[in-house]
This record gives sequence, structure tokens and C-alpha cells, in this order.
Amino acid sequence: MKQRIITAVVAAAIFLPIIIFGELPFVLLMYLIASISLYEALKMRGQWIFTIPGLLSLALLWVFLIPREAIEIITDFGYSKIELAFLAVLLFLTYTVATKNRFNFDDVAYSILCVLYVGIGYYYFMEIRLEYGVQFVFYALFIIWATDSGAYFIGKAMGKKKLWPEISPNKTIEGFVGGIVCAVIVGVIMTFFADLDMSIPKLMIVTAILSVFGQVGDLVESALKRHYKVKDSGQMLPGHGGMLDRFDSLLFVLPLLHFLL
Repeated sequence: MKQRIITAVVAAAIFLPIIIFGELPFVLLMYLIASISLYEALKMRGQWIFTIPGLLSLALLWVFLIPREAIEIITDFGYSKIELAFLAVLLFLTYTVATKNRFNFDDVAYSILCVLYVGIGYYYFMEIRLEYGVQFVFYALFIIWATDSGAYFIGKAMGKKKLWPEISPNKTIEGFVGGIVCAVIVGVIMTFFADLDMSIPKLMIVTAILSVFGQVGDLVESALKRHYKVKDSGQMLPGHGGMLDRFDSLLFVLPLLHFLL
């Protein structure tokens, strides 16, 4: 626990000022974290980023992450993100032939899905910060932290019924519900400090939905790790594991928050 707290404090001291400042430093930070997350996701299956398909996945991710306000970077050349994604798929499939199926169709599918899994979350992280303001980023972060803390402590104190033992044996239904309740309380408290432009009833509903899907995001990554028999996605954050371990809930919460906004 001590190591987790130290890592969290150091990470917050580095990341939060950049999130508050926004603009190019924030975009570069998202590109860095997303690239590390992609590396971790590919590594789970034994695919390495410093290979031809790995670098192609990274290039596709970087294109996918281009913010809406900077989309002219590719549209000025007459292309769209979708067209470049189609080109990447063709290159992936061509590589299966070049390697005589050592890199096969399943590997192609996994690479593309990893790009989407990682890219969607971090893309909407940027869109929310750049379009709606930093208060909504902090709203999402506080909701996730409240959900995680509530689920952990309430589950430890009161948890009896397992939520999904095949995926995450320590999670309980009581913790799941407790996380939602804590998130709603924190969401309401935030209205006293930030303009979220939502009525209290709407805020409570939105927060509860985000809390549920934040926990689903955590379970999805747990299922991925269990399938590939790895304990953590990485070791970059001592006490927390890898970037994916730390941001798995955000990958679900931020796109959903953008759609709700």
C-alpha cells in the first residue's frame, strides 16, 4: 500500500499540472501514455512493438489519436482517418503473406483491436479536455478514484458475494455497489467546486452510469490478463503495474462521458 501511495503522489505531481495546462504538452502526454499502453497490450500476446507489425500498430494509433482540431494534418493531403486505417489493414494482411503466416490473421485482428481499445479512450481523453474543459477531466478522474476506493474498502469490510470470480476473484457485489454509491457522493460534492453544467438528478444518473462502466473497464482488462496469463500489464508504475492497469477504467469512462455530454 505504501508503494502504491508513493507512486500515485509522484504520478499526480507530474501529470496533473500538464492536464491543467492543456494544449500541446497535454496532447504529447496522451500520445506517450497511449503508446506505452499499446506496447503493454501487444506484449500480453507476445507481440512486440519494435517489429514491423508493432510499428504499424503504433503508426495507426498515432493517426487515430489526432485531435479533431488538428485533423488538417492528414486531410490537407486528401485522406481521412478511415482511409488510412483501411491502408493499415491491407499492409497487415500483406505482412501475413510475407511471413508465411508466422504473423497470422489472428495476430492482425489482435493488433487492430488493441489500437482501438487503447486509442478510443485516450482520444476522448483529449477531446474532453480540449473541447469541454479541465473540470470534466477531473470529474472523470475523481469518479474513477471514488469508485475504486469505495469498491475496495466496502468490499473488504462487507463483501460476501463474489461479483465475477472467473475474471476477478477478489471483487464482490457489495464492493461493486459501494463503488457506485461513493462515486455518486463525490460527483455531487464536485458540483460545489466546478461548473459541470448538469442538474443534480442528471449528474447522479450520469455518475452512476460512468461508475458502472468504469468497473466494467477494469473487469475487461482483468479478463485480458487472465486469458494471456499475466499478472500485470507492465511494471512502469510500482505498486500499480502498468499504464493499462492504471487507466483501464478511463478507457471506458471517457468515451462514454463524451457521448453523454
